[in-house]
Amino acid sequence: MKIFEANISHQVSDFLNDNLKRITSFEKANQKMYDTFGIIHFFDNNAELETIKEILAITHNVVEEPDRAEYGDFQTNSDLANKVTLHLLSKEISPKIVIEPTCGKGNFIIASLRNFKHIKNIFGIEIYKPYVWETKFNIIDFFLDNPKANKPEISITHCNVFDFDFKQMAQKYSTKDFLVIGNPPWVTNSKLGSLNSTNLPKKTNFKNHSGLDAMTGKGNFDIAEFITLTMIETFQNMNGHLLLLVKNSVIKNIVFDQNKNRYKIAFIEKQCINSKKEFNVSVEAALLYCKLNSNPTFDCKVFDFYDNKTSYLKFGWLSDKFVSNIDTYIHTKEIDGKCPFVWRQGLKHDCSTVMELDKVNGHYVNGLNEEIKLEDGLVYGILKSSDLKNTVISQTRKFTIVTQKKVGQETKYIKSEYPKIYKYLTSHQSSFDARKSSIYNNKPLFSIFGIGDYSFKPFKVAISGLYKTFHFTLILPQDNKPVMLDDTCYLIGFDKIEFAVYSLILLNSDTTVQFLQSVTFADAKRTFTKDVLMRIDLLELAKQISKADLQRELKMLNEKYKLNLKLNLWDNFINAMTPVSNGQIAMFA
Repeated sequence: MKIFEANISHQVSDFLNDNLKRITSFEKANQKMYDTFGIIHFFDNNAELETIKEILAITHNVVEEPDRAEYGDFQTNSDLANKVTLHLLSKEISPKIVIEPTCGKGNFIIASLRNFKHIKNIFGIEIYKPYVWETKFNIIDFFLDNPKANKPEISITHCNVFDFDFKQMAQKYSTKDFLVIGNPPWVTNSKLGSLNSTNLPKKTNFKNHSGLDAMTGKGNFDIAEFITLTMIETFQNMNGHLLLLVKNSVIKNIVFDQNKNRYKIAFIEKQCINSKKEFNVSVEAALLYCKLNSNPTFDCKVFDFYDNKTSYLKFGWLSDKFVSNIDTYIHTKEIDGKCPFVWRQGLKHDCSTVMELDKVNGHYVNGLNEEIKLEDGLVYGILKSSDLKNTVISQTRKFTIVTQKKVGQETKYIKSEYPKIYKYLTSHQSSFDARKSSIYNNKPLFSIFGIGDYSFKPFKVAISGLYKTFHFTLILPQDNKPVMLDDTCYLIGFDKIEFAVYSLILLNSDTTVQFLQSVTFADAKRTFTKDVLMRIDLLELAKQISKADLQRELKMLNEKYKLNLKLNLWDNFINAMTPVSNGQIAMFA
């Protein structure tokens, strides 16, 4: 049965029907609910009271529950909520005040009532009115089954969490032991915006990203992260604990930002759960736990929530370095510095059906299956992440049109120098105009990004940003032209093949693999980023490798790929990586 679109058990229905049918004012009804169950403001007005009485007097089967996507709604099941509160109980946590900032159907509240015996106040906030009712009904159901249970004062508020005044609550109960518990929505602000949701905070750049970072994705923050940070910031000076179920990326971001924020939280834990089992979703999520009002700590222990004996990993800050595995990082920390060569992202055009081509019988075929004739001058082979499987690549399966040699370059030259290409691109102008990213605003026709001198280097070493292979690839020219990579790849470019091969050997060494495994996160959207790759100090790596190992690896590459290279330029390679300033200082010594 449902009332106000909220599920209600027969037990609760019978109780309300028996106890409310003779009550005519919502004030008296509220007093009854408070005296019996501790719930304050059960009804907002007489209309709600009369509606419930009317529905209870007859049998109703109401509409199915609507789509809850805009609220990021993955309700915590009762069994998991109970295990979570028992886990906190095993830590000898016994709060006086329990706050659930997005309480949903109230399963964490019910679990808290069941397992914490000394609660004085419970506060639940929920934007979806049917869930407000369902939480209230579930509380009644619990107390009807457990009449001798402790009855705290309970407030379930219908409110957008971003409008609720938590600071006032922190001031009012400043001497009490707090527990912030719950499961905030698992969506990003852009997802909610696309759904025209009202479940959004006031638009702010709350992480102070630069304009370009905000435009290209870093500003697309997670709603759960915003809520979690709000809870930590508001209650960090209170005695108590926080435990929220969030995506793994949120936990990583909070630990990363802790070095800057220095919130008064400690004993940070990530309790990994099986999201598929608990929520039937393919999202990596975990329980974030921390102790409030403590000297700040900057690392996080990782546990399996279902086998919670010992931590199997610890990530976070070690001195001024952020790492994904502190224990393994220690063995390779010497190469954590700054790469002497600048890693770049591949080119970006956001117009694949037009710009990416196959070559069939000497003709180019685009993503619309149109066969076209183009001048070869601006057409280059291109590799994607999925292509970077071999150690050396000299042929591509795809081609792309490269309209610029640097970002922002005027493209009018194409019309006179490459008329076929210009005619082709112009015929698909609507596809370029439909590109959504604001980075193309007020840029020349057919603009691309991720292009520069480095793109035209004949020899490149590259890695996929998406895959977890920890394997680098040497890219050789194709038909005497440099090969491009798309924006899912990262690359360094060289004029000399020897420098590229020396770098390849260093980057594919066991030391580099172990280092990268200790600073990258397996559940990240991109395993590798420019920031991560720039931490590989190739000069330090070069100092560590023995000439015998270097010679052996070079011999293997020569034999397998017929490269016929020697180590005669090794010293030049070392000099190219050595900072120029050292030599300048020596001149004036």
